[in-house]
Amino acid sequence: MEGGRCSDYLLLSSGSGEGQGQILQRFPEKDWEDNPFPQGIELFCQPSGWQLCPERNPPTFFVAVLTDINSERHYCACLTFWEPAEPTQVILGALGYSLHGVLAMADSLCLCPLGLIYTIHVEGLNVGLENVIGNLLTCVIPLAGGSQRTISLGAGDRQVIQTPLADSLPISRCSVALLFRQLGITNVLSLFCAALTEHKVLFLSRSYQRLSDACRGLLALLFPLRYSFTYVPILPAQLLEVLSTPTPFIIGVNAAFQAETQELLDVIVADLDGGTVTVPECVHIPPLPEPLQSQTHSVLSMVLDPELELADLAFPPPSTSASSLKMQDKELRAVFLRLFAQLLQGYRWCLHMVRIHPEPVIRFHKAAFLGQRGLVEDDFLMKVLEGMAFAGFVSERGVPYRATDLFDELVAHEVARMRADENHPQRILRHVKELAEQLYKNVWSSCHLAPGTSHLRRVPRPFPRLDDGMVQWIVDQATAKMQGAPPAVKAERRTTVPSGPPMTAILERSSGLHGNSARRLEVVRNCISYVFEGKMLEAKKLLPAVLRALKGRAARRCLTQELHLHVQQNRAVLDHQQFDFVVRMMNCCLQDCTSLDEHGIAAALLPLVTAFCRKLSPGVTQFAYSCVQEHVVWSTPQFWEAMFYGDVQTHIRALYLEPAEDRDHLQRTPLPGSRVCPASCQGLRA
Repeated sequence: MEGGRCSDYLLLSSGSGEGQGQILQRFPEKDWEDNPFPQGIELFCQPSGWQLCPERNPPTFFVAVLTDINSERHYCACLTFWEPAEPTQVILGALGYSLHGVLAMADSLCLCPLGLIYTIHVEGLNVGLENVIGNLLTCVIPLAGGSQRTISLGAGDRQVIQTPLADSLPISRCSVALLFRQLGITNVLSLFCAALTEHKVLFLSRSYQRLSDACRGLLALLFPLRYSFTYVPILPAQLLEVLSTPTPFIIGVNAAFQAETQELLDVIVADLDGGTVTVPECVHIPPLPEPLQSQTHSVLSMVLDPELELADLAFPPPSTSASSLKMQDKELRAVFLRLFAQLLQGYRWCLHMVRIHPEPVIRFHKAAFLGQRGLVEDDFLMKVLEGMAFAGFVSERGVPYRATDLFDELVAHEVARMRADENHPQRILRHVKELAEQLYKNVWSSCHLAPGTSHLRRVPRPFPRLDDGMVQWIVDQATAKMQGAPPAVKAERRTTVPSGPPMTAILERSSGLHGNSARRLEVVRNCISYVFEGKMLEAKKLLPAVLRALKGRAARRCLTQELHLHVQQNRAVLDHQQFDFVVRMMNCCLQDCTSLDEHGIAAALLPLVTAFCRKLSPGVTQFAYSCVQEHVVWSTPQFWEAMFYGDVQTHIRALYLEPAEDRDHLQRTPLPGSRVCPASCQGLRA
C-alpha cells in the first residue's frame, strides 16, 4: 500500500461490566519495517470502553486517528459487531484496519474490505477469510494522480479505486457541509479563527463518526495551512487527561463524558448534537479582519441558502435549490480557499532566502506583509503569521521550484478578478462554483459491495480464530512477487511557482492614485530636484509642504526612490545646505517608522544614510547616519538581522545575474534596495 503498510487485527473483550480491550490476533504478526504496529490501538477501537449490553446492537463503523511521536498520522478504521455470549464468553468483537499516510480516504476505502470480511463471516460464504485478509494486506493503492485501479480480495468482489489527482488538496467528502449544518456559519467561523490562532478546540457528540467528520472538516477549511498540533478526532475515555495539556489541540470526545470537560477553563467546546459553541470568558478569539469577515459570512449564506437573496422579492424567479451535499461541501471549501487567497495575496514578495547556512532557509517578512495591507495592529493576522501552521506553510510552499496546486494558481492569477468581483455577489458565487468543480474533480473513489442484511440475523456465528500461518504465507508470496516489480515512482510536475503581482501593485490598481496624492509626490520630486540643483530658495519654499506629505507612505517611498537615483549618479557629497535639507527629510521619514519597519522605509534609507555626506574640514567627513540615529527602528535586532540576510542575498545575486537582469528585478520589487523579494525570482533554486 502506497505510503505505508496495513495491519489487520481482531479485538475482543471478555468478562462482565466494563472490560479491557485485548488483541486476540493481528496481521501481520511482525511489524512492517516502515510502519511499526501502533501501541494502544485497542483503546481507539472502543473509545468509550468495552461494555456488556443486554441486547445485540447493529454493526457500527468509524475512523479514528492516531498521531505518533513524529507527528505522523495513522488512520484506524473500526467495524464493531456484537455477539451473544455465555457469562464466561466473548460479548463484543471488532475488526480493525490500520493505515499510515492514506489521509481521509481511509473511511471510504476501509469500510468495503471490513464489511466484506464481516459479510463472509455472518453469511457463511465459502470463501477463506485468511485468503481475503492476506490479499488485503498486500493490495497496492495507486499513486496520487494515477489511473483507476480495480482490485479484488478474492471473494467475488470488485473495488474500483482512484486516488486524488493532487494529494496536496485535502479530501473532505461531506464533512465540511455537515459541520456547517450542525453548527451554523457564525460558530464555524469562530472555530476556524480559533484553530488558526492556536486555541484549544473540543468537539462533543454521541456519534464517533460525526466527531471524526467534524475534525476532518475543520482541518479541510484550514488549507493551504496544515494543522501541526495535537489532533485526535476520537479520544478514548482512558486518555481524557490529555485535555489538560497546555498546548493547542483539536480533539473529539463522546458526549457521554461531557461532565469530565466542565472544569476545562481555556477550551472552546463545540457541541455537534446541540449546535452550540461555548467560548470561556478567559479566551479571546480574534475575528477575521474587515471587510473579509462580513464578505465571507455573506458568501457562505449564499452557498447554504440560495433563496435568501430572493426572499423579499415581490415577483421572485423560480426557486433555486441548493447543491447536493457533496458539491455544497466543495463550494464551502472554495469560499475559504478564496479567503486564504485574499489574506495571503502577494505573500511570495515577502519571502526571503537566507543563504548563510549549509542549506538555504526561507524566512517571511511579516512586517512588510502587514504594512502593505495596513494591518500592523490586526490581532488575527498577526497571530496567524506567528503560528506554527504558517511557519510550516512558508517552509513547504516558499520554495521557488515545486509542484503547484489550485491555491498557487488562485493566489497568483485570480487576485485581480476577486477584487473586481467584491461588490458583485453573483460573480463571486460563479467563481466559487468554478473552484468547487475543480475540488470535486480532484477525488473519485468507489467500491462495489452490496449492502446485505447480515447484521439482522438473530443468532450470528461466533467469529472464528484464523490461521496465522496461512495469512503469513499469502503475505510472503505476494511480497516476493512485488519485490521483483519496478518501484512505483510518482512523476511530479515541478515548475517555477508563480509569484503573482506584489501587494503594492494590487492596491494601486484597485484604488488608483488620487489627484491630491499625485500632487504631493510631484512636490517631493520637485523639492529634491531643487536641492541637488542648488536652487535652495525654491527648495525652502516647498519644504513645509514636503514635510507634511511625508506623513504618507507613498511620499516616503517616493523620497527614498529619488534619493537612490541621485546616489547612483555619484551626487552623494553635498554642501552644508543640501546636507541639512536631506537629513531633515530623512528624519521626517523615520519618525513615523515603527520598530517593525513594516513599510520598508528604514531598510530603503539605510544604504542612503551611509552614502550622503558633507565635508566639515580637510580630512573630516560627516555622514548622514550620524544625524538620524535617534529612531526606534535602529535599536531592533530583527531589523539588523533581516538587513544582514538581505545584503548576503544581494551579493549572491550579483554573482549569478547580469547587471541589466538585476536592475530589472530591482525595478519590480516593492521598494528599492528592499530585502522583500519573490522567492521565485531569486536566481538560485532552493
